[in-house]
Amino acid sequence: MFLWHLPDDVLYHILSYLDRKTLSRLSQVSKAIFHVVSRDIVWKRMAKDMLNTGITPNGTDLYPHILLKERVKRSLNWCAGVCKRDTPLKWKTKLLPWLQLDGDTLYLSQAADIRAYRLQQNCRRIQRKPVQIYSGHQADVCRFVLTDSHLISGGSDGKILVHSRRSHTSMQLSGHNQEINCIDSKDGLIVSGSRDQTTQIWSLASCCPKGVIPLYDRVWSVAINPALSSFVTGTACCENSTPLLVWDVERLECVCSLGSEFRRGAGVLDMVFETPFHLLTCGYDTFIRLWDLRLSPQKYVMEWEEPHDSALYCIQTDGNHMIASGSSYYGVVRLWDKRRTECLQFFQLGTDSVSSPVYSLQFSSSHLYAALATALHSLDFTHNINISIT
Repeated sequence: MFLWHLPDDVLYHILSYLDRKTLSRLSQVSKAIFHVVSRDIVWKRMAKDMLNTGITPNGTDLYPHILLKERVKRSLNWCAGVCKRDTPLKWKTKLLPWLQLDGDTLYLSQAADIRAYRLQQNCRRIQRKPVQIYSGHQADVCRFVLTDSHLISGGSDGKILVHSRRSHTSMQLSGHNQEINCIDSKDGLIVSGSRDQTTQIWSLASCCPKGVIPLYDRVWSVAINPALSSFVTGTACCENSTPLLVWDVERLECVCSLGSEFRRGAGVLDMVFETPFHLLTCGYDTFIRLWDLRLSPQKYVMEWEEPHDSALYCIQTDGNHMIASGSSYYGVVRLWDKRRTECLQFFQLGTDSVSSPVYSLQFSSSHLYAALATALHSLDFTHNINISIT
């Protein structure tokens, strides 16, 4: 019996244990074998252990439209730092831009507007003319968040605008009296944090806040738990209290605090949930920390330090092994492998003469986009793949 006469499920199971070099050589035997080896089921086991392939620990595939074999090739480029750099958008006035990526559309805040740019499908380049502009703020947009049906923004005018992505109508929420530094929304729930030292909870069905929580410190970041049972606030840590607090959504009571050894001024600038139990945070104390909310007392289980002692303005995760962070000096973006303590790769997008923080970053399986004070930068990890899959 030839190997190829085996039942398909048995054959794919055997091939899934082969390494990249063996699979590459095997695919050159014939066209028929090439098509068999290119099947996703052959590469899934390998892809789980690689960076940014879109396979989460629970088996969810974030990029089902892209062959896993191709994603494994791209992962090698991410690990080696092989990419093509570009600056698709520039502007003259220094801004504090924010980014969100939704499929083939990149949303970028520029002053009081949020512009939606289409990404070309073949090369993922940004079309310079926006396909949609969301406006209405009287001052700069500080943060915004996308849901399936709405774009929700908070500005330095203290207003929250809820834009419908379908009907192109908007609604204004008024509650804060100073600039809104952070905002998050899930399943009709909105949580905002402001310089006025309060966090407010909103519903898409109402123009009035459901509750106001005084924190007696500037609120830099918020994140709603994917389970919708709680949310986390991150403050400037200028008062005598821990900057990270977990709140019950229904009772609006503090459930617990995360950590206790923060030095004064170690504010939390960004945070993101990986799962309902795992939270990543970063900020002025130059550390990325991974918290497990199931532990008691709650404490971080891993941490990574920015080697140049720079504040970390933003982070994103692939949901598995990779973290990307944006630093406060010279536009430095770093890639981290959570299984290692040291930085995997770094990219300096600014120059020695022009230093800017990375205010926001987003990445897909093929590209990373970073917003600095005067430009949007992109890193293309599919261009000129010069690392063989072998």
